[in-house]
Amino acid sequence: MCGMTFELSREHEEFRRVVREFAEAEIAPYAAQWDREHHFPTDVVQKMGRLGLMGLTAPEEYGGAGDDGDFTSVCVAIEEIGRVDQSMGITLEAAVGLGINPILSYGNDDQKAQWLPDLVSGQALAGFGLTEPGAGSDAGATRTRADLVDGEWVVNGSKQFITNSGSELTSCVTVTARTGENADGTAEVSAIVIPAGTPGFTAEPAYDKLGWRASDTHPLTLENVRVPEGHLLGVRGRGYAQFLATLDDGRIAIASLAVGCIQACLDACLQYAGERQTFGVPIGRKQGVAFQIADLEVMLRASRLLTYRAASIKDAMGRPNGPSAGELKQAASVAKLYATESAVTATRIATQVFGGYGFMEEYPVTRLYRDAKALEIGEGTSEVQRMLIARGLGLPVE
Repeated sequence: MCGMTFELSREHEEFRRVVREFAEAEIAPYAAQWDREHHFPTDVVQKMGRLGLMGLTAPEEYGGAGDDGDFTSVCVAIEEIGRVDQSMGITLEAAVGLGINPILSYGNDDQKAQWLPDLVSGQALAGFGLTEPGAGSDAGATRTRADLVDGEWVVNGSKQFITNSGSELTSCVTVTARTGENADGTAEVSAIVIPAGTPGFTAEPAYDKLGWRASDTHPLTLENVRVPEGHLLGVRGRGYAQFLATLDDGRIAIASLAVGCIQACLDACLQYAGERQTFGVPIGRKQGVAFQIADLEVMLRASRLLTYRAASIKDAMGRPNGPSAGELKQAASVAKLYATESAVTATRIATQVFGGYGFMEEYPVTRLYRDAKALEIGEGTSEVQRMLIARGLGLPVE
């Protein structure tokens, strides 16, 4: 990877400008209201699709950007959307990273033709059903089962915390399920695509969340859900491995959402520190405030550098003398861990800079403070990232 630069290209910066203009016009004026009302704005999701944000990693034959898109562009889009609204940022991240990418990476031609055009256009959304009440990172604890009966998978179980899984735009959810046992007695876990509306598939009432209130998140119940055998995604028994690879990409995308959060904190603090006065001068002249804002700038630069380095590694995968899967995994975990923990710290600093006003819902730092915590949990907790990083260093941590 010697000689690799992490400066964004002119095309990426132009794309950033386009997404920023969209976000400031179509999302920023309404984000606080959507948060208060727990409203999932499906019309804005469709507008993001029409802008091409869902198809940045998809081939042209499915309506995507083809050679004009890359994973770095996905991160730019998520950062800019997340800068004005973390709920819409996670909606975009999950739509591309968790909804489209498993089908794009592991689906056969028929599956891609069936699902991708609507997902890429933003007219539909797909969910990613991995986590269960008693299982997430632990594949062996998966309790959802899928039995092959007369050419159909009969699926029973439950999933939780599933994004984009119960809206009027949801077309399908890809779930992991036990489909048997391996020779060594461990669970054989496979991935199966379940269309929304299939009898027995129920998106339970949406969660009442601390943050990300305008995103669509549900527990799922699967009771004798029957889908054709051809809805198996990828190779039988490789479902968990497929999902783990998907999460490597998703961790970089979550890091970009965290970068957007830190940028929003810095923007808000700079404006407030220039306007708010105490003892006859702006509070930005006080070292106690100025130094905290300086810390935000350091966290922003470091988080952005780690994130786009990881994205560049992702984009270089498969090239001659390109990076290894292990290098991508390590870079993704480092970026995700540092950027998300920095985002939580940034929202605490921003709330402190705003003082009493930072405790009032009318100011955006309050929403950012609530939203940020989920960044340390989704796509693998901070503890999981530390475990993966340690393993990458050769430490046999359990």
